[in-house]
Amino acid sequence: MARAWVSRQILNRLAPAGERARLSVLAFHHVLREHDPLQPGELSAAEFEQRMRWVSNWFNVLPLAEAVNRLKDGRLPERPLAITFDDGYADNHDVALPILRKLGLQATFFIATGYLDGGRMFNDSVIEAVRQARDAVLDIDDFGLGVHALATLEERRGAIDRILPRVKYLPIGQREAVAGAIAERVGARLPDNLMMSSEQVAALHAAGMHIGGHTVTHPILAGIALESARDEIADGRERLEEITGAPVRLFAYPNGRPLRDYRREHAALVRELGFDAAVSTAWGSTRAGADLFQIPRFTPWDRPHWRFGLRLAMNLLGNHVLRA
Repeated sequence: MARAWVSRQILNRLAPAGERARLSVLAFHHVLREHDPLQPGELSAAEFEQRMRWVSNWFNVLPLAEAVNRLKDGRLPERPLAITFDDGYADNHDVALPILRKLGLQATFFIATGYLDGGRMFNDSVIEAVRQARDAVLDIDDFGLGVHALATLEERRGAIDRILPRVKYLPIGQREAVAGAIAERVGARLPDNLMMSSEQVAALHAAGMHIGGHTVTHPILAGIALESARDEIADGRERLEEITGAPVRLFAYPNGRPLRDYRREHAALVRELGFDAAVSTAWGSTRAGADLFQIPRFTPWDRPHWRFGLRLAMNLLGNHVLRA
């Protein structure tokens, strides 16, 4: 009890209420029914429920939209925290939503609309290709992506970690084509049920969750023309508003690293298009007076609660945010 009291007091000092508040935002992609050895950073349902119970015990969890408004007005409670998801995976609805509802928590789901209703993101095509490859070596040097050993689980993980960052920064059409060609080369049967349906997005909204924009095709905004970026952002929001019948006021930059993935002009564009705030993937916390169109987020990889808590405390202490 004494240790818990001390820990809570430390967090209160790091994230006090009112005008000196510091908002933490968590970022997830998947919540898997069972652990996937090829995606070790993604939480299983059991791990996610444990983490959310821990978070709700130690932090005051708020919807991101409410947290942003309270931050502007200097009315955040001590230890404020918001939960977000990116991309629009079906497990967000099927696995994460029941857990969130069970615990009385709300989250914001940033959805790339071009992959709804049977679509598939390039990274999943690559992961499934590596998973299903029967040979001990994957030669994709003709795509400029090298030769990769696949004899062990560790080698397959390493191959994914090397291939995905390089494919990610290809032009959109080439990115999808290369990912598909890798899958075809190994004879992989690619799933078409990884992403949410429009009905599932509507169900999230009906359940009290918040829906945010994440473009149509998840491009690296810094790598496309500004007008194309405008269309991606605006068209994605329009589709989500059609699905939910509600305004979409929050946005998440695809991939989300300042300077590398988006720049100052993209933050200005999001503001110009009428959003209230936007989130990046730079680590840090947000305080009063910060740029609400570059809110940092924390990716909770650590499994033990104490390590997660320590990293989150360090996140509150430091100023890790690199502004675009």
